[in-house]
Amino acid sequence: MNRFSIGTAAASLLAATLLTAGLPVSAAAATLDDVKARGKLVCGVNQGLPGFGAQSSDGAWTGFDVDFCRAVAAAIFADPDKVEYVPLSAEARFAALADGDIDLLSRNSTWTMGRETELGLTFVGVTYYDGQGFLLPRSANVFSSFELDGSKVCVLSGTTSEANLTDYFTANNMAYQAVLTDSPEATLAAYRKGDCNVITSDMSQLYADRLELDDADEHLVLADAISKEPLGPVVRQDDPKWATLVRWVYFALLDAEELGVASDTIDDALASKKPDVRRLVGTEGNFGEQLGLSNSWAADVVRLVGNYAEIYERNLGTGSPLGIPRGMNQLWNRGGLQYPPPIR
Repeated sequence: MNRFSIGTAAASLLAATLLTAGLPVSAAAATLDDVKARGKLVCGVNQGLPGFGAQSSDGAWTGFDVDFCRAVAAAIFADPDKVEYVPLSAEARFAALADGDIDLLSRNSTWTMGRETELGLTFVGVTYYDGQGFLLPRSANVFSSFELDGSKVCVLSGTTSEANLTDYFTANNMAYQAVLTDSPEATLAAYRKGDCNVITSDMSQLYADRLELDDADEHLVLADAISKEPLGPVVRQDDPKWATLVRWVYFALLDAEELGVASDTIDDALASKKPDVRRLVGTEGNFGEQLGLSNSWAADVVRLVGNYAEIYERNLGTGSPLGIPRGMNQLWNRGGLQYPPPIR
């Protein structure tokens, strides 16, 4: 019997033992072990969305979702560069995760019930609260989505935006023609050619699309959103321990911001005597070990990637090309929806 057969037999025996003991077979999954053995995290990202996930001419990846991949790698390896990025279309993203081609999907994906119950996936949290909106020329003199009756609307196929578009126009008894596209680039090309006079997508996507237009100031994103779009990282359901690890990387980014721990103050935090700060940075407790990581995991994330505010501001915030205010993505104690559980 060769090595592979022994491994397969052992896995089958373990699964049978777990079932006999009344435990879920998913407990046998070990994504973290696979990532460590491989020496890198394989992370699915957008093919090219400014501010969220985009590759420069020199091959470097940047963006809000990209930085989350880097944060997970920093937690595991104390090295944010140990990531292999896999650019995925909207239609291919979930299949790539379900098939095991990637360890983590961090690609502006909306958390819905169907995606968890039908696809066997788990959303670990809402890293970005968004809403679907509309982009159109200022010359149209339209300032409300209720004025879009009769529009030709470009929409990305296979996304929640397509379903929301149908629901919205049907509910408001408005006529429209959907122009389906297979990528953001194709959407913009159709809009430029006049194949459609409106683009609908998540408002974050629309801000990025607007930047790509030569006459960006001549186009606007309508202020009213027609849906809730909670965006966040996704993992498979077969490994709850991996989902827990990824979820707490997200929470640690928020906890760090709330506690005033940033990349330029991490050394002060390591010397802090405050219990909540000490638990975050690993100088008290063994919370890293409980995740299968070193106890300095969160400190490594903040030192090497930053806290949530740092990640947001450099990729999406008012000082970035997109200039999107924090809004709902502000911390709970500053009027937003981001509310992290404590590390304790």
